[in-house]
Amino acid sequence: MRQQHSAADLTADQADAASSGNKAMMPLAFGRPFLDWVLSALADAGVREACLVIAPDHSEIRKYYSALTLTRIRISFVVQYEPRGTADAVLAAEPFVVGDRFLALNADNYYPAEAFRALMSLGESGDGAGLIAFDRESLLAHSNIDPERIAKYALVDIDENGLLQRIVEKPDAAAMAAWSGAQYVSMNLWSLPPQIFRACRAVRPSVRGELELPAAVQHAIDELNIEFRAIPMKGPAAGVLDLTSRADVQTVTARLSSRRPVL
Repeated sequence: MRQQHSAADLTADQADAASSGNKAMMPLAFGRPFLDWVLSALADAGVREACLVIAPDHSEIRKYYSALTLTRIRISFVVQYEPRGTADAVLAAEPFVVGDRFLALNADNYYPAEAFRALMSLGESGDGAGLIAFDRESLLAHSNIDPERIAKYALVDIDENGLLQRIVEKPDAAAMAAWSGAQYVSMNLWSLPPQIFRACRAVRPSVRGELELPAAVQHAIDELNIEFRAIPMKGPAAGVLDLTSRADVQTVTARLSSRRPVL
């Protein structure tokens, strides 16, 4: 974990996970890694196959999940050989997808199963492309995300038909003040069509030097005429647990300790 916090009181195993930068494997309640809860929520929503995009030096993830007896979800692995951004991570998973639509999400966010179900329902009509647009105030009320952190999240511009028009990355104070209507933000939870791989190959590095998935989505909208349905998520269903810093570990552990993950 990049961010330090003087108040973060971690166990030795948690400190090791934080130092390795592998947040998804942070041990929480029951000695289980954070990623177990993410995968369990996917299984709750009816997802039966998952693919983990891992770095070359994250062999402990493959070792851990390969040793488990899985009853609800099948887990595969692909390697992203260089940390070149989220669009590049999606490209790494192309052999797993094999021409089908798929969900894409962060491994360091615990999303509600309701959000996964909502995205899966998009496949009942159209090509199933879309994202969850989280209501900003609901995130503040039901997540462990404070105003300072949420101010850095991308704003989602939705038209009157419920279609994504653009994503405003890292909006400044002026952009926030000028925004009209409800403020919805992206937490990088997507339903992506197979055409996204073409878009991922078309994008160029951002100012941060990364190939970013939002840029690929914008290319798919503007150049490939793909419609992305924005699904608003409000109230308790919009609660997302974010494991960004050491300071999040205790809060996230407390919130998840009443739910034993089942894979």
